[in-house]
Amino acid sequence: MLDNYFPVLVFVLVGLLVGVVPILMGWLLAPNRPDAEKLSPYECGFNAFEDARMKFDVRYYLVAILFILFDLEIAFLFPWAIVLPEIGLFGYLAMVLFLGILVVGFVYEWKKGALEWE
Repeated sequence: MLDNYFPVLVFVLVGLLVGVVPILMGWLLAPNRPDAEKLSPYECGFNAFEDARMKFDVRYYLVAILFILFDLEIAFLFPWAIVLPEIGLFGYLAMVLFLGILVVGFVYEWKKGALEWE
């Protein structure tokens, strides 16, 4: 019975080795010579000129949420298209309903002006 789990154990051990060994090698073998210039904060090659905790407009987050929503829609379309012959008409109509709901939400956001940017 435990023979069935041996490949899983080997997979986990190899995964841990691949993840942990390079980190340990870098920590043990890398030179550690910090100075003030290396430890100073920078932004694109020059000193930071604003606070990192500045406020963003709410529309930025709204556009990000909409992007995630429609990106996930596309992620659902690929596996659905592959198994469409097996799931038949019911699967097709379920995806049409799903896409219809998303299109209604997209039109609502468009009409409300959520996609407009100044």
